[in-house]
Amino acid sequence: MTQKQRWTTEQIPDQSTRVFVVTGANSGLGLATTRALARRGGRVILAVRDETKGHRAAAEITAEQPGAALEVRRLDLADLDSVRAFAARLRTDHQRLDVLVNNAGVLAPPRTLSTQGHELQFAAHHLGHFALTGLLLDLLTAGHDPRVVTVSSVNHRKGRLDFDDLTGERGYSPMGSYNGSKFANAVFGRELHRRLTGAGSPVRSVLAHPGYTATNLQKGAPVRLWRVVLGRIGNPLLAQSPAAGALPQLYAATAPDVEGGEFIGPDGPAELRGAPTRVPLSPHAADSGTARRL
Repeated sequence: MTQKQRWTTEQIPDQSTRVFVVTGANSGLGLATTRALARRGGRVILAVRDETKGHRAAAEITAEQPGAALEVRRLDLADLDSVRAFAARLRTDHQRLDVLVNNAGVLAPPRTLSTQGHELQFAAHHLGHFALTGLLLDLLTAGHDPRVVTVSSVNHRKGRLDFDDLTGERGYSPMGSYNGSKFANAVFGRELHRRLTGAGSPVRSVLAHPGYTATNLQKGAPVRLWRVVLGRIGNPLLAQSPAAGALPQLYAATAPDVEGGEFIGPDGPAELRGAPTRVPLSPHAADSGTARRL
């Protein structure tokens, strides 16, 4: 995984015996991840909030790859009842799961509360994925080379959590909350690794981030300034494609040499773009006290 040996999807081993769940699979990084896994024979469950968009994405992949093994299932990560229902249906239909890719996300909305009263970004990025991982852990334990890949962000290094104001009631910043939720992803992925290892589990917890990738997150950001800065200016100048941005999480999900607790991101300047490589985690994200509290 160096500049001289740049890892691409062509190096993904055959996945024809493996079952994947990819959250947010209908667009952006999730769609690129699903497409690459299906191309290598993986059975992919597209966990999506909008089933119509999910079926459209599945049809797009099937048109390119006839016979692709795809399932579309509804999952709203910001609603814990939806997470429980998704997990229950999956447990009924599948006896094992090999890889869970915790990918779905939202970017910098106005302060919004989830069905259960949590701040939307924290709910969708952390709480929903935390619950989903726990509810599917026994299926993963039964899997082949099982992994949980949690997608964080280079911005996790800017993030902090105010445990006394997780809903943003006393002070809300759209990007501050985004950074905090991605920090929570990083803390969760590392702490999950520690606990799985301590329990002797075969499941590996791996973290990944896509660098700066042009996706619908930037285009759909409700705050006009961020739409302009990220979508119209930043994307053409700096961003890489979703196919390139998905490489770190694909590497984390499939490469034989990946170890639990590793963080995979782009190898370019400031980790904004490039081939997948091992990158450092913020020391704050590895703090055991923060992890226990989260």
